[in-house]
Amino acid sequence: MLTLRKTTLCAALGAFLFANGAAAAEELHLYNWGDYINPEVLKRFTAETGIKVSLDTYGSNEEMLAKLQAGASGYDIVFPSVHMHDSMAALDLLEKTDINQSPAFANIDPQFLRAKSDPNGEYCMPYAWGTVGIFYNKTKVSKPIETWDDFFAEAKAGKKVIMLDDMRETLGVGLIENGKSVNSTNRDDLKLAADWLLQRKPLISAFTYDSVPMVQSGDAVAAQYFVGAEMYVKQEPEKLAYVIPKGGATMYQEDMCVLKSAPNKANAKRFMEFFLDPEIAALNTAQQTNGTPNKAALKLLPSDLRDDPQINPPADVMAKLQIFEDIGKALKLYDRTWTKVRTAN
Repeated sequence: MLTLRKTTLCAALGAFLFANGAAAAEELHLYNWGDYINPEVLKRFTAETGIKVSLDTYGSNEEMLAKLQAGASGYDIVFPSVHMHDSMAALDLLEKTDINQSPAFANIDPQFLRAKSDPNGEYCMPYAWGTVGIFYNKTKVSKPIETWDDFFAEAKAGKKVIMLDDMRETLGVGLIENGKSVNSTNRDDLKLAADWLLQRKPLISAFTYDSVPMVQSGDAVAAQYFVGAEMYVKQEPEKLAYVIPKGGATMYQEDMCVLKSAPNKANAKRFMEFFLDPEIAALNTAQQTNGTPNKAALKLLPSDLRDDPQINPPADVMAKLQIFEDIGKALKLYDRTWTKVRTAN
């Protein structure tokens, strides 16, 4: 009888440990751009599913890829820009999810299926998009900034201006201002962009992603930055502004992708389906103040966001926006060009 009771107790304990082990296994590990997801989205996902979400962040596509290639493991979902989506596909790093077979995938506007490696959305799902323009302090500039010439005129007047420490984005400005494609692999085009930046480098106080506090305080009057700056503009509209330069700008799009090495693939797919819900996509977009590929979510946004021409530009401005593509081996040319710009005295 004692033996039976001990056996029963051990069985019950084993079942308890197994159940708790299974519960502990219900996890999801995200690797996303810094501050690029509304924490409320993660809270709602956990409340609805019981799946615990952890979040690590990165500052650039290159940083994310380098970490993965260096052996970082345990991540389930990453959020690469479209050109990096294609690069990662070429490296066989992405899991086929068939997310496009989910009924709610009909909410995704087909124009955002931009990845050449994934034209139907069989692997990844469009997550967010926006522009990269100029964020500035209206109380510190001599006149409203509309162009890169206006931006550098402030620097010539002795004020601090900042550009991104981002190879493609910052070289992209030089290419656009010289009438070239941001995806050009022509050496002469890259030289034009580099020369344009080098002529202005003495006017640039810093290359950094961390410019928001400096613009808010007025220590820097303007910075090259993402449309997410609109969240700060809306907090202090009399003081701050974000503008898409009249000569054109880059646009970005991030996709939500599951890694082939993901330990929690089923949970990752569940999160993608959760994010297809227009209410969830709108919740994220409203906090991020950027664009959403979810056309049903767009209708749920408050009008001051939906109708903001900096967030959802009109057709004539959209026509001047360029998006990065995977440039393959020409990336080495960009690396050399960017190193020249960054290291020049």
